[in-house]
Amino acid sequence: MQNWAANVEYSTTDLRRPTSLDELRDVVTGSRRVKALGSRHSFNRVADTDGTLVSLEALGTPVEIDSAAGTVRVGAGTTHAALAGELQRRGLALHNLASLPHISVAGAVQTGTHGSGVGNPALSAGVRAVELVRADGSLETVRRGDDAFGASVVSLGAVGVVTALELDTVPTFDVEQTIHEHLPWAAALEHLDAVLASAYSLSFFTRYDGDGVDQVWSKHRVGDEVGLDLRELGAVRADATTHMIPGAETAAVTQQGGVAGPWLERLPHFRFDFTPSAGEEIQSEFLIPAEHAAAAIEGLRGIAHTFADVLMVSEIRTIAPDDAWISPSSGRQSVAFHFTWHRRPDEVLAALPEIERVLGAFDARAHWGKVSTATHAELRRVYPRLGDFAAHVESVDPEGRFRNPFLSASVLGEPAHV
Repeated sequence: MQNWAANVEYSTTDLRRPTSLDELRDVVTGSRRVKALGSRHSFNRVADTDGTLVSLEALGTPVEIDSAAGTVRVGAGTTHAALAGELQRRGLALHNLASLPHISVAGAVQTGTHGSGVGNPALSAGVRAVELVRADGSLETVRRGDDAFGASVVSLGAVGVVTALELDTVPTFDVEQTIHEHLPWAAALEHLDAVLASAYSLSFFTRYDGDGVDQVWSKHRVGDEVGLDLRELGAVRADATTHMIPGAETAAVTQQGGVAGPWLERLPHFRFDFTPSAGEEIQSEFLIPAEHAAAAIEGLRGIAHTFADVLMVSEIRTIAPDDAWISPSSGRQSVAFHFTWHRRPDEVLAALPEIERVLGAFDARAHWGKVSTATHAELRRVYPRLGDFAAHVESVDPEGRFRNPFLSASVLGEPAHV
């Protein structure tokens, strides 16, 4: 079995698909090691195990909407695409979505995945409650405000198998997506804060080796005050549908051209009905404090030649702070530098140290589901509560049922359980 990108082959062939919570509890208590498997969109071994992999797709947990409370309960294996459709039919929405809507809700939350926008925190910030099966098979719900909530909402599957989540909702809203091209770097960096705040959600796409940002994807919430007009800074509005990777199939991307449409059809970069069956790519991402974004961009531009051959495109986005203990955007307004690489693993690993050197000067935190070379010592330096998280993991899973080499060595700083 492999992940979506086929750059990771799992260390087991034992995959279970329980159809009930009781069956799941039996799988957990009857397994020496066990990890939940979502949409397999992680590019590293965070979800790997040599024991038992568990898919929750067959649990059949219904989407339960409480309009009065403004919440929705959703099964862990549900994708954001499926959830968003149910919410839209009830006149509701999530505050934000990731660029790819086909990933599982729990997997995205557990790894600290995010969308974009200076006022939009990671997807985990919208979680009110986490329902999970502990190592002893007990069922537990951890709610916002509980002592261990910050260690549970983003936990990499280390504290239990998440079965369902309760999420905040907001009234549905419409979004217009507009693409600008060739924004000069001089203007972008001089006015960086204003540019990044000029839309509800905004992304730069660049290879760092030119005179300007190749593309700026601006997603404006209809009814909001219009921000900075990028044409005043020298950008050109695209007159045709554009893919962030030149030459790629434009039918895959969500509608552009400033045409208003529902949030679920504009906030992601890719259409719901475009289902990627295989990925010819590897991804890395690093989040730094927003105040260092301009310096970090200049640093990456200075070394762009070292990774040009293996880079497809890089995306730059903003994320508001949250309070999950090991969320990459915890406690600080962040700017994320995302790299989509050609699927050439050895070349990617060769390119990363220089990138990590540049971004590491700004206390970069690597996305938990993407490829990096971060060591436990480096993680301890940039995550103030990593020690608290490790202690909590030990308290709820003392035998290490949910651990794997990735968690043990990199996150918890202990010998890998075998």
